[in-house]
Amino acid sequence: MAFGWRVYGLGVMALGLVCLAWGDFDPGQPVPKALPDRVALAYAAAAFMVVAGAAVAWRRTTAWAAAALAAYYALVVVILLNGAVVLAHPARYGAYSGLAEQLAIAAAGLIVYAGSARIDAALAARLTRLGWLAFGACALLFGGAHFFYMNLTAPLVPRWLPPSQTFWGYATGLGHIAAGIAILTGVQARLAAILLTVMFASFTPLVHIPLLLADAAGRETWSENALNLALTGAAWVVADSLPRRRRS
Repeated sequence: MAFGWRVYGLGVMALGLVCLAWGDFDPGQPVPKALPDRVALAYAAAAFMVVAGAAVAWRRTTAWAAAALAAYYALVVVILLNGAVVLAHPARYGAYSGLAEQLAIAAAGLIVYAGSARIDAALAARLTRLGWLAFGACALLFGGAHFFYMNLTAPLVPRWLPPSQTFWGYATGLGHIAAGIAILTGVQARLAAILLTVMFASFTPLVHIPLLLADAAGRETWSENALNLALTGAAWVVADSLPRRRRS
């Protein structure tokens, strides 16, 4: 692994810090409002995310922290929480794209664990491939969301960026889909993951920071910035873990 795992850990930390600041669960973790002791559990989950995200960056604890994040996001956030949303709204595309955002974080945690833990090489390879497949599927869902919700996607593009907001809405959607196909098939997968990382990273100065400057008191803008950082790190982790092309 190169540098992506540090960005990934920083992104998860940022998500946890936003939750601590507002005393509530991350919007991507749809915990029922009526859950007993919800506020205490929200603080506990936020503290876990901050500690685990920081522990990913320390080599002695990278494997265990990544395993904890992969388990938490896969079992609790994806299956238990977002799975319930999908079952309640099976015809709503947003339920699937929201699940994909959380699954991408789980997939990156799995890849980091496989690349840092002292486990059998064959097992590590299988876990890494599982992470690639999960992340590739998430990229497809991200791209589809641009087409399903172009009325929400296009206005996020800066007006000064030529040729038009709608053009970049479709272009970035196609970019997600192309990257997902490449990662799933293994055709130019590393290049696709690198370009996807660059695209995610560009969203921060072009989209998320301007939104934050316009509404610095809004929780949603802070959460979106933190989520984009986590997804940038996740894509970077995937890119780092994919094999380079051999020179002939």
